[in-house]
Amino acid sequence: MSHRILIIDDEKNIRTTLARALDLEGFVVDTAESGEAGLAQLRAEPPDLVLLDLKLGDIDGLTVLERMKVTASTSEPLPPVVMMSGHGTLDAAIRATRLGALDFLEKPVEMERLLLTVKNALKLSTLDRQVGPLVKTVEKRNGMVGTSKALTAVLEAVRRAAPTKVRVLITGESGVGKELVAKAIHDLSRRAPGPFVKLNCAAMQESLVESELFGHEKGAFTGADKRHLGRFERADGGTLFLDEIGELPLGTQAKLLRVLQEGELERVGGSGTVKVDVRVIAATNRNLVEAAAAGRFREDLYYRLNVVPVHVPPLRDRIEDLPELARFILEKSCIENDLPPKDWDPQALTALQEHRWPGNVRELVHVVDRLAILAPGNVVTAADVRAALPGAIKLEGSSIPESGPLYQLLESFEKRIIEDRITRFQGNMSRAAEDLGLERSHLYKKVRRLGVSTSG
Repeated sequence: MSHRILIIDDEKNIRTTLARALDLEGFVVDTAESGEAGLAQLRAEPPDLVLLDLKLGDIDGLTVLERMKVTASTSEPLPPVVMMSGHGTLDAAIRATRLGALDFLEKPVEMERLLLTVKNALKLSTLDRQVGPLVKTVEKRNGMVGTSKALTAVLEAVRRAAPTKVRVLITGESGVGKELVAKAIHDLSRRAPGPFVKLNCAAMQESLVESELFGHEKGAFTGADKRHLGRFERADGGTLFLDEIGELPLGTQAKLLRVLQEGELERVGGSGTVKVDVRVIAATNRNLVEAAAAGRFREDLYYRLNVVPVHVPPLRDRIEDLPELARFILEKSCIENDLPPKDWDPQALTALQEHRWPGNVRELVHVVDRLAILAPGNVVTAADVRAALPGAIKLEGSSIPESGPLYQLLESFEKRIIEDRITRFQGNMSRAAEDLGLERSHLYKKVRRLGVSTSG
């Protein structure tokens, strides 16, 4: 069966030329001379692919694409869209990609490039329909469970971004699951057979970041007794996930930008360049626009990374997902810890939903793991939940002082809580950070600011 292609362009000569070329390749071709006519044709006879001009006589191509996206449904999803323009700009290409376009061709369109783009887009569309069950499996494996509007938006962005080559910037509070989103994008991409390599930019000493990213040659610095391959080379053919990208030193940001632009790097202490084929996915809990305005983050790097933005909402903004998510985590925890299955009392789930979850999904995972191990029966009760929540822990000397500024009182209690966790985990900062729902680097910053002893 031949694929049906719809060409939406207000120039008759271009419609005719493209239609003739595609007809010779065996495609069934429909044409429309305006945006409104194209939308009508889409409703009357849904195509397998749309070639859409950016500049039309009535409404522009991005508006057409946006309206196509709004009217798309599960039964009739958005067909693959390839944008065309004789006035192409990077901004327009980025906006088109964010709206779901697969590619962007400049006019005059080269026929060889057109046919290759069309065939590849149709292959991707077919693959997307075939891997529908795989998408659900990957999402659940990565804990992306729920039906809230906030999570649905994340899942849609993941599905759209995964098959493409574009870079993705994942934003959200600490503990919301940004790494899980990055892993899902990798698992659903053509790079899935390749490596998924991670680097937490905040967890590295500034002097070692470049060596970890780009590698180093033997003798590059004291202690460099052999060649070391950096994360970029180890991720060749796969995906590199740069967590907490906002903590990357400015000097390293410039070198990262060059790698993104050129697709090649220089190892520390080296003189030659090394080609790499890596898809970069970055994540941050910072506002990089504000950081760029303050001179702490390169604006050009921000735009290179933020081709497709994915914002992961905090757990409190999708609290309706919590029962399903808690069931999933409890089942997983019981299996992983060789425990008999447990279930939730409905009031226990209500108690979970009443908590604010400042540590987000990471905090929920630790609380549910604790309940899987410590709850005495086969059903977790509301009393079990209240005993396991962080607020249930009583600290010595935790009575409220009679006077003092609010910030000092808050810091005093924060210090006691952190001291309690460090003592409980015998000075193990990683476990203390996990229990508090913090990144380890953030816990260290609080320890230094509050003057907390880390001896345990």
